[in-house]
Amino acid sequence: MRYFSFYILQCLILSILVISCASCESDNQETNNNTDNDSIEFYFGSDLSYVNEMEDCGAVYKDQSGVEKEVYSIFKQEGTNLVRLRLWHNPDWTDYSNYSDVKKAIQRAKNSNMKVLLDFHYSDTWADPSRQLIPEAWLSELNNTEALGELLYNYTYNTLNELSQENLLPEIVQVGNEINTMILQEDETNGPIDWQRNSYLINKGIKAIRDISELKNKPIEIMLHIAQPENGLWWFEQATTNGITDFDWIGLSYYPLWSEYELDEVQVPLETLINTYNKKLMIVETAYPFTLNNADSANNILGEEALTGDFPASEQGQLDYLNQLYIIIKDAGGQGLVYWEPAWVSTNCFTQWAQGSHWDNATLFDNSGKATLGIKFYNKALNN
Repeated sequence: MRYFSFYILQCLILSILVISCASCESDNQETNNNTDNDSIEFYFGSDLSYVNEMEDCGAVYKDQSGVEKEVYSIFKQEGTNLVRLRLWHNPDWTDYSNYSDVKKAIQRAKNSNMKVLLDFHYSDTWADPSRQLIPEAWLSELNNTEALGELLYNYTYNTLNELSQENLLPEIVQVGNEINTMILQEDETNGPIDWQRNSYLINKGIKAIRDISELKNKPIEIMLHIAQPENGLWWFEQATTNGITDFDWIGLSYYPLWSEYELDEVQVPLETLINTYNKKLMIVETAYPFTLNNADSANNILGEEALTGDFPASEQGQLDYLNQLYIIIKDAGGQGLVYWEPAWVSTNCFTQWAQGSHWDNATLFDNSGKATLGIKFYNKALNN
């Protein structure tokens, strides 16, 4: 009996040691993850918001060798270290880019050991420089800035809190998408920005992210996103003058087609933004056509007029454009480049406007689903 008691005591001590070691391993793993996050000098990103829908529509993705693979693993193997995902508030016209869909996408990114940039559109549909439409559920508070701020704060806070409960917190969060004009508007008018209203609302979103970050003891960086560098110059000047200063990243869309700056000119405004505001900078949207052919009845958005410099509409031209833009961003002091919707391939499904994809000639997959040469851009991440 005495021997048995001693044996039980030994087992208890051993169990405690095992649990303690497991805890230490968990702590070390958390520390290592944080260190890994801090060690990323440049983000090589892919906006994969369309992937879940495309797969449901029958899309198949293949690597450079023509082997069919899970699409997140293709990007990871090439060197992608950041996945960007858009989130609409209550898009009753689609089953995608809502909370459920985004949660699934974040899980896929985490499973592939990639960081996540979550893009709050603060709308039920596409938010862009020409429209920042308020969610239908918030419309009654359109002219009540304080109440609207509380809705925005609570939505942002609760969304991130729910993601946290499933270990899905993103590493970077955008407060709005291409917010060149005033956020949370009733229509598509682009009048002067009411900065008292605009700064109050944006700062409420920022505060929600900071509060969750503190509560969960997890660093979450904040990004403000403007379309085209020339608009970033005036927007950030006005924003900081009006009290919007607590953010980490300047995010920009850069498509030469819609910018005042050609590719060989864009380094100057990037440097100006970085040096003026002492913030990190990332191009969070860009793309380049690998062909001018159209695969379906959905007209291509990027046609011949989208070509720039000496880069033709070819797979090599696509890769060369990305390589050159990467060099420009790095030389300017920037720290990231995200390709917008590289997997929005042509399928039998419909957009809001037509059957197929409006981006099928500017993805990083050809019309057979095989990765283009452009995807080799991400290899730089493996060599850094």
